[in-house]
Amino acid sequence: MTTNGNSPERVMVAVDPDLQDLVPGFLENRRKDAAALDRAAQAKDFSTVRLLGHRMKGDGGGYGFQEISRIGNALEQAAIREDWNTIRQETAGLIAFLAQVDVVYRR
Repeated sequence: MTTNGNSPERVMVAVDPDLQDLVPGFLENRRKDAAALDRAAQAKDFSTVRLLGHRMKGDGGGYGFQEISRIGNALEQAAIREDWNTIRQETAGLIAFLAQVDVVYRR
């Protein structure tokens, strides 16, 4: 996704200002999850993918990141089906989302 062929498109997410101190750590943990998902995919570790997906599904919306919840759900379901293609696609989507997200704090 690009806006002019050279720079990645930014994704704006509005987050409650009460979460301002927590969001940077939340996003950093999702970056760690993305690396763990990549390792799990290489090892064909469905259990880890399912667990991480389940956690992201539950936590994303609470922090205001519906896309992370959607990705988490897709990962969890793909792990149950043992669908490596979807796991790889959703992991790439998570990495791209995290690279493009801009957080705006407002009620």
